[in-house]
Amino acid sequence: MQLEKLDERHITQLFKAVLALQDVDECYRFFEDLCTVNEVKSLAQRLEVARMLKEGYTYHKIEDATGASTATISRVKRCLEYGEGGYGEILQRLANEDKS
Repeated sequence: MQLEKLDERHITQLFKAVLALQDVDECYRFFEDLCTVNEVKSLAQRLEVARMLKEGYTYHKIEDATGASTATISRVKRCLEYGEGGYGEILQRLANEDKS
């Protein structure tokens, strides 16, 4: 895992902070303080690209819908196919939540 190259204590602290958030409003406030608007939009865009790839959309449709570059789409696709499974896990949970 690439994150191992960074200071593990700081990464663990960040992840624990995210897990401690209790609702969407807290997430908005935390991420507004933590990231620039463009950083948050970039993260959200990658998640949407992953969702669209999982649903079988073409690169062209994803690019039109999200504004993501083909390089970003390719990177997300590589993560979906060869990554740690994080995108798939979260997308499944979100889909299950939408069904409830």
